[in-house]
Amino acid sequence: MSFNIALSGISSAQKDLNTTANNIANVNSIGFKESRAEFADVYANSIFSNSKTAVGGGATTSQVAQQFHQGSLQFTNNALDMAINGGGFFVTSSDLNGKDQSFTRAGAFKVDSSNYMVDSQGNYLQTFPVDKDGNSTSVSLTTTKPVAIPDTAGSPQMTENVGLQMNLNAGDSPLDPALFDPADRSTYNNSTAVTMYDSLGEPHIMTTYFVRPPNAAYTGESNWVAFYAVDGQQVDLDGPAGVYQTDTNADGTPDTPQNAETAGGWKGAVVKFNDTGAHIGNDPAVIKTEQLGVGGANVLGPGTDGTQTLTVGFNNPTQYASPFEVTELSQDGTTVGRLTNVEVGADGLVNASYSNGSTVALARVALARFPNEQGLTQVGNTSWKASLDSGTPLAGEANSGTFGSIRSSALEQSNVDLTTELVDLISAQRNFQANSRTLEVNNTLQQTVLQIR
Repeated sequence: MSFNIALSGISSAQKDLNTTANNIANVNSIGFKESRAEFADVYANSIFSNSKTAVGGGATTSQVAQQFHQGSLQFTNNALDMAINGGGFFVTSSDLNGKDQSFTRAGAFKVDSSNYMVDSQGNYLQTFPVDKDGNSTSVSLTTTKPVAIPDTAGSPQMTENVGLQMNLNAGDSPLDPALFDPADRSTYNNSTAVTMYDSLGEPHIMTTYFVRPPNAAYTGESNWVAFYAVDGQQVDLDGPAGVYQTDTNADGTPDTPQNAETAGGWKGAVVKFNDTGAHIGNDPAVIKTEQLGVGGANVLGPGTDGTQTLTVGFNNPTQYASPFEVTELSQDGTTVGRLTNVEVGADGLVNASYSNGSTVALARVALARFPNEQGLTQVGNTSWKASLDSGTPLAGEANSGTFGSIRSSALEQSNVDLTTELVDLISAQRNFQANSRTLEVNNTLQQTVLQIR
């Protein structure tokens, strides 16, 4: 009996030594979680035995339990390296379209020959699909898919909206809009220009000219006329727009601005201000590019979208007694761009940045957590699979709940404390020696008994 007790102690000590040695061996393994050998005594008793005098039967290994506490972060220069600051796991799959999923804390990802994000074993990182605004369309492990980094040029975006915010000088001299000529600087008060893009990403210069007509007869209201040109050619306006005219009614009162053209065929949009200099207009000018140029000549070139329209909106312009000043000039188009950067946000959103200034949301990194992490089944390569003991994996996004946040350009180091492991190693060695000594003493006693005559 005593031989078996000593042997069980030696076996337990050996298991402790093996566990400690494995922890020390993986002290530099990314995403590794240390293990702890847990032991229990062996005790057997029956209803006919005296429990007060019963002796235990030794020790047994009840479990080698992994410890999932957070490891320290090591920062890198690779934007695809990721570390989870929290309790979640990355989800990977060995097959491009498969659902045999593994879970890992090792976030050393890279791009394979097909531009998919994979780990060092070639397993595909699983992500949630997103819409153009970066919002997840589904948060479920059944809808996850690998993410591919695009290798093509960024698609151009034709300009649809132009925003203007400016101050028009109330002290500018009045001019006759009917005499407006963009080639003659003396026929308009001020001008500003913005680069807009057609459907092929070709840049064009859209110029806005401001003319202040005579407004003396209009009490409490001041008007300006805005003319538009693209690449120096007239732009027709669609919707309420007209050149300010000084026509009078039959009773001699001034008429309201009327639709009209200049001698050169230019049409302008009326911009109205009240007596405090605030903009009181509410109808933006809509430019129809299919009619660009006098006579319908299209300056956008062949192959472009002939139905492109530009909506020019004024964002709270003012008319104060101060010099002309443009405080905002924006447009929503982009030219063709090349991929310049891929980055992952704290919420797991994978964004591709292009040289034209545009950013495209590719996917959102999927995270998973478990009711019982210690119930996960180890499969090697610092990866685990779900089991009955771990419970069903729960999917979620970074920065939500207990899934944790994602740190890009960082890796989670092993959570092994080398100092503690070396102390445990000495303790396990002493335990092994003590049990070996017990076995030696039992052997001596056996020899003594056999030598009795």
